[in-house]
Amino acid sequence: MSIERRQFLQGAVVALGGAAAGVVGRDVLTPQPAAAETSSTQPADRSIAFHGANQAGILTERQSHAAFVSFDVTARNRSELTALMQTLTERARFLTVGGTPPNLGISAPPSDSGLLGPTVPPGGLTVTVALGSGIFGERFGLTGKKPARLRPMDTFANDNLDPARSDGDVLLQLCADERDTVLHALRDITRHTRGGLQPRWRTDGFNAPPRPSGTPRNLLGFRDGTVNPKVTDDAEMRRLVWVQSGGAEPAWTAGGSYQVVRLIRMLTEFWDRVTISEQERMIGRRRDSGAPLSGNVETDTPDYSDDPLGSTTPLDAHIRVANPHTAATDSSRLLRRGYNYDSGIDSNGNLDMGLIFSCFQQDLDRQFVAVQKRLADEPLVDYISPVGGGYFFALPGVRDANDWYARGLLGG
Repeated sequence: MSIERRQFLQGAVVALGGAAAGVVGRDVLTPQPAAAETSSTQPADRSIAFHGANQAGILTERQSHAAFVSFDVTARNRSELTALMQTLTERARFLTVGGTPPNLGISAPPSDSGLLGPTVPPGGLTVTVALGSGIFGERFGLTGKKPARLRPMDTFANDNLDPARSDGDVLLQLCADERDTVLHALRDITRHTRGGLQPRWRTDGFNAPPRPSGTPRNLLGFRDGTVNPKVTDDAEMRRLVWVQSGGAEPAWTAGGSYQVVRLIRMLTEFWDRVTISEQERMIGRRRDSGAPLSGNVETDTPDYSDDPLGSTTPLDAHIRVANPHTAATDSSRLLRRGYNYDSGIDSNGNLDMGLIFSCFQQDLDRQFVAVQKRLADEPLVDYISPVGGGYFFALPGVRDANDWYARGLLGG
């Protein structure tokens, strides 16, 4: 690591603002019929199904805006935790459908922030709830029900993790077509869960449009997510994303998925001084087209069979190490669903931006951890710095109007 970069990192501070707070409550808001379609890219009344065997926000095509918010649970016992999960379900169910908040009268505070107007549109909102390993202890009597591979996030080579920006008991992934929809949902949920959830860390993200076409680009200027597994392939999703019943996993976890979030700061000031040819050899793709160095278009499958010495694609290129495209590594593929972030500047006046790397997988160790170990000391580590995040277990879906988050775990 160069002295210049080391000095830069020592002064780096990632600004991850805290979430707003509110009060516990379970006001019922009345869902309304969808309104007429607007002229925006996505209609304001676009509603993504809330009920199902799996949560939305996992296989769902990435919306334009997101907030990843980690909370510590302050509920005192299992009964309070159950009530918290039920309240969280009620709020998420309403917010993803939309409707008119109730009028509580002139002597009470408004039942809604009013950020989206008098009637709340769904706005393509998804609320994805995941649990951290801290939930599964003696406090709630859940020691024997912990997902088999769930634990605090590992520290890997070249990590620069801040404990204050890592882990947590509950992760909310809020995604929507517009930023104000995300912020409205965050304010609503924190208002109704105060006393049960205390924000720990938060970072907001955005999904850049394709430029000029194809997969959106990350803040290094390269397309990100080209070879994701096909979410329309049910068999592939059962093999790579969804936890199945049986084996070492508790029965309640079926239909859930391990979620990894990594807050990866990109040292863009240094990256922008690197030649295009060197950038492309570090990534393993052309920056303009997204094509692998061994191909012609973005969708070409990288071919390393006739390049054993790395003459075309270096042996330590990011895409070659992350996914060698061999039969032995096929089962380590995972579903990426990341977002760019921009937190302004740090205390030293350096740009603070990067990637909210988020991925879902059936087996934490077989997939994310295996890939991460392969990536140790890749050339790209001089230009990125993982600073936070965590391991979580995304709950199975809420199946119907009588179901609620974590019911299989908590009973009832």
